[in-house]
Amino acid sequence: MPKVTAHPQLRKDPVTREWVIVATGRSKRTDEFKIVAEPPLREHEDACPFCPGNEYMTPPEVLAYRSADSAPNKPGWWARVVPNKFPALAIEGELDRTGYGMYDQMNGIGAHEVIIESVDHNRSIATVTGLQAQEVFWAYRDRVLDLTQDKRFQYILLFKNKGRIGGASQPHSHCQLVATPIVPANVMLKIAGAARYYDFHDRCIYCDMLKQEEQLGERIVAQNPEFVAFCPFAAKYPYETWIMPRRHMPSFAAMERGTINAFASICQYILRCIGASLNDPPYNFMLHTAPVNQDRECDFHWHLTIMPRLTIAAGFELGTGIYINVTAPEDAASDLRVAELNFNIPPVAVA
Repeated sequence: MPKVTAHPQLRKDPVTREWVIVATGRSKRTDEFKIVAEPPLREHEDACPFCPGNEYMTPPEVLAYRSADSAPNKPGWWARVVPNKFPALAIEGELDRTGYGMYDQMNGIGAHEVIIESVDHNRSIATVTGLQAQEVFWAYRDRVLDLTQDKRFQYILLFKNKGRIGGASQPHSHCQLVATPIVPANVMLKIAGAARYYDFHDRCIYCDMLKQEEQLGERIVAQNPEFVAFCPFAAKYPYETWIMPRRHMPSFAAMERGTINAFASICQYILRCIGASLNDPPYNFMLHTAPVNQDRECDFHWHLTIMPRLTIAAGFELGTGIYINVTAPEDAASDLRVAELNFNIPPVAVA
């Protein structure tokens, strides 16, 4: 591992070949980010479309885990999935791919859904019970498996926006799912990088990455028998953290119940460490998984990326695509590791 010095470093992502600048000369630690926590929420809000009793405010549910004596689109659920009321893409219709001179276009066909993570308006995926977190991730899996049956779709992204700066339009904790008829360019970078490495080494680049991170140890935040959480070598954002399965697994939807439980446990732990260390910052997380309805997926390795929104991409980042990270990943991992002691966070459960 190259020694971190006061000089900035350029680091290259081995998968996408993107460069980042780790600006160690102006490094910031947890107490140097001026994060203003958003005001606390009440347990229930009469005007919130995601609170129980307000089911009529959302489109009809496509999935709900609810008590046996409750009716669809009524209270009695503990996790609920509904179509987004203002979808980016429409589920009905044909793709109708056409050319327009040198340009390509198609109809905006896809799925856009909301996964409501708790009946409590003031709970988040980090603060619900462990069992509830497991149910939420199981709902993710159910929806991915169902939408994969639609052969129009090539990619399904699960993501979460937390806080106004993170892009959340509703404070009630939820995630979103978008299925697209194309594989997005950012995803193609990861797919192509993994395929290139696999073709040359006959091994998964992410499996090799995990082995090296475990050997070095300095960027590891937490682990259990099924998963490892670490701050990546070429992190774009301060305190960016990845959670990756130890077993080679291209698709998130391939997980079984025991693996889901282990994932929920380590995900909650990392989110609690980030929340406690950084004054409950806004963040985004994205679940990177293999494309669907494709012939080749064996060389990809699904993982969750958590990105606290502590800095803002400006002209240099937008103009070059090179992000400036003001906290070395090694320092970020160290800070998050001690959160367990500093903030009395229960240790990550063993699956």
